[in-house]
Amino acid sequence: MNTYQVIDEKNWERAMHCMVFRESVEPAFCVTFEADITNFRRKVRARNLSFTLAFVYAVCKCANDIEAFRYRFLDGRVILFDHIDSAFTYLNQDTGLFKVVNVPLRGSIQEYVETAGRIAREQKEYFTGPLGNDVFQCSPMPWITYTHISHTNSGKKDNATPLFDWGKYHEKDGKIVMPVSVQAHHSFVDGIHIGQFADMLQRYLESF
Repeated sequence: MNTYQVIDEKNWERAMHCMVFRESVEPAFCVTFEADITNFRRKVRARNLSFTLAFVYAVCKCANDIEAFRYRFLDGRVILFDHIDSAFTYLNQDTGLFKVVNVPLRGSIQEYVETAGRIAREQKEYFTGPLGNDVFQCSPMPWITYTHISHTNSGKKDNATPLFDWGKYHEKDGKIVMPVSVQAHHSFVDGIHIGQFADMLQRYLESF
């Protein structure tokens, strides 16, 4: 597990917001937005990188830079991780079933894609165990362009791991665009943070 600090909730500015949303029947909310991947897709292809794994890196790198996405509950306490790693679904082409792969978010995008690809190919199990608290869960769905997405609910209100999804990209007004979804726990993440993530991700995709 990555290092973290325990939050002093008595002196935490967000304590009241956290408590209110923590008691909600459904404390998570999901937002879908459109990302322009024109430049990113071209550069990824030129470098012969897996688009999916490169996008996992981009998403997790940008989310790490926003503090709100690194908060979690642990043993009833609020903690803030210093760093969050990645977990993603990876399709087994032979069976049509996906496996969940955990990869540390380290190094450059080139290094990450190479490492993630090797780990994904070598992993035999579909599930290697419960995911840790210190990951971002990514799940590409490249077969359909969607405007909304929902997720299964474990019923665990303290599950604050953000979920990132993206669908099939398509051409629009001369650009290549793709739906991107973020599901996050409202105790820690508000709409403003989703907006910050969307802006940061777009800047990364354009400057890559």
